Amino acid sequence: MFSLSSALRAPLPLRPAAAPRGLAQAPRSFSVGVSAPAKITVRDALNKALDEELARDETVYLMGEEVGEYQGAYKVSKGLFQKYGPTRVVDTPITESGFTALATGSAMNGSRPILEFMTWNFALQAIDHIVNTASRSRYMSGGKVEIPITFRGPNGPPQAVGAQHSMCFAAWYSSLPGLKVVAPYDSEDAKGLLKSSIRDPNPVVFLESEIAYNYSFELPKEAESSDFLLPIGKAKVQREGKDVTVVTFSRLVGEALKAAENLEKEGLSVEVINLRTIRPLDKDTIINSIKKTGRLVTAEEGFVQSGVGAEIAAIAQEFAFDYLDAPVERISSADVPAPYAKSIEDLMIPQASNIEGAIKRACYRDKK
Repeated sequence: MFSLSSALRAPLPLRPAAAPRGLAQAPRSFSVGVSAPAKITVRDALNKALDEELARDETVYLMGEEVGEYQGAYKVSKGLFQKYGPTRVVDTPITESGFTALATGSAMNGSRPILEFMTWNFALQAIDHIVNTASRSRYMSGGKVEIPITFRGPNGPPQAVGAQHSMCFAAWYSSLPGLKVVAPYDSEDAKGLLKSSIRDPNPVVFLESEIAYNYSFELPKEAESSDFLLPIGKAKVQREGKDVTVVTFSRLVGEALKAAENLEKEGLSVEVINLRTIRPLDKDTIINSIKKTGRLVTAEEGFVQSGVGAEIAAIAQEFAFDYLDAPVERISSADVPAPYAKSIEDLMIPQASNIEGAIKRACYRDKK
């Protein structure tokens, strides 16, 4: 047990011996380098974006199942209920159709709702309000009615939860005029794109990857600012290359980067494009990359028929056909409902190895 009296009686530590005369002591050095960017999870980046926009604009509110007192099903809204209260962070019953209609109506009347679906699979209960009301009212009113609403939540296979919780909806919603569709990859994307979505006067479908919530990425210094925004409709060249272009989005950007790193050892230079936005697509970035590399691979977690990759392949055929040196390769989930068993599900969902194989085929490096 600590005793003040015994501490006072303890001998003082010896002073370090002085340097002998004639020998100069080494000067004390101070490091004044630039600090490394902070690492932050995708979940926390989304939380920061929500927090900053709720603080910035009192017409913004968050609504959804368990977003408030429970702190969010995936803890994306952690701490916001305590900070902003039940009128700005609103818990709802399990009735997607009801609260989506309510939020869409409030957007028509000057609010900026952020609507969280526990999974985009559950949004099927509310698809009439998303498609027939939110996406079309501005056009049908001649531009008089704005719908500034952000629909957000986890999209795509989240690992071992079965077919009814595992679908990627990027192709579905990106086929609809009147909606913007955004799919972030890393923490910078998550923060900058969510803030831009909330401020947009149009309805935005914001597709998050449940698997990627815990992934940590460096957040550039400029992204720490509450004024940081990323433009909707602009892709990012995530990795420069000259032999083949891989166009992808969301979690599969990471898988494409792994594939590119592995194939670099075999002498292949792979360019990876992170779409960031599925609608509107950044056609210029895609086309310019194809013109540079002459080869195209697409990768998505959705199904192959009528997928995002099919649209990108059509863009390549229409605008860059004369530059293609090989057939377009498409990687997608297997054309079956997602199995529950993870060992089988892993075979269904695209991995870095699948993208590697497609790149080799496009570059005529496949031995088979």
